Amino acid sequence: MRAYISVDLEGMPFIVSVDHLSVGKPLYEEARKIATELVLVVSEILKEEGFEKVIVADSHGPMVNIKVEDLPEYVEIIRGFPRPTSMVVDVKEADVAMFLGYHARANTAEAVFDHTYSGAAIRYFKINDIEVSEYLLNTYYAGHFNVPVILVAGDSKLLEDVAKYTPWAERVEFKKSYSRYSAKSPSLKTLKNRIREAVRKAIAKYRRGEAKPLKLDSPIEMEVAFTLSGYADIASLLPGSKRLDGVTVAYKARDIVEAYKVLELWVLASAGVRSLITK
Repeated sequence: MRAYISVDLEGMPFIVSVDHLSVGKPLYEEARKIATELVLVVSEILKEEGFEKVIVADSHGPMVNIKVEDLPEYVEIIRGFPRPTSMVVDVKEADVAMFLGYHARANTAEAVFDHTYSGAAIRYFKINDIEVSEYLLNTYYAGHFNVPVILVAGDSKLLEDVAKYTPWAERVEFKKSYSRYSAKSPSLKTLKNRIREAVRKAIAKYRRGEAKPLKLDSPIEMEVAFTLSGYADIASLLPGSKRLDGVTVAYKARDIVEAYKVLELWVLASAGVRSLITK
């Protein structure tokens, strides 16, 4: 069997400062160490439970956060960005998926670094009139390939969504947020013990047939509200798109795979606009 671990940073324990999140920032190495240690714990339990291969998708920012020198031989790692379907590229190669360090969607109160895909570009992202987080988007994408998400670990506000949409998935609270920049976390030792137990429970549920892929009917109605009208100007150039107002653009996608690619294209186009206007 093969397991897939998608790893973000904003939902990791102790991560509360912008200095945790970018290469070269004062606290970035601390964040890398925390994320890598938790990935190693999950990978070790997966190996003990009979998974021959673990695929780790490094999925924050430039996507080069995990310390690769610490990874055991049975782990493969996906690094670098841009890449197709971003946080879940090649999830179809796995039997199960797990999400570590995930955070709440944009516009969530009392949630550290709440955003959806790009805080700089996106106010909200809707699929079939449901405002989605990165967790839900990635879960729908994995479900398209019949891969169930069996464990999610991250911010407490995100876990409310997990309980709603994938109640079979084990949930591990890494932090309880007081604001966008403040949270409380248990000790790393405590969290490692909790996640060991949760991984074993998640695998047991999967083997009993209790975990299932989360699927969407096609076609997909997607809607993105951008942070600037200039981003919507460019997004609306895509054939088939529909401008709804100054900042909002809609698109009907064949399936979740196309919807994900359109979202990624729009975000990268927005980054291009931003680079032009901030010179």
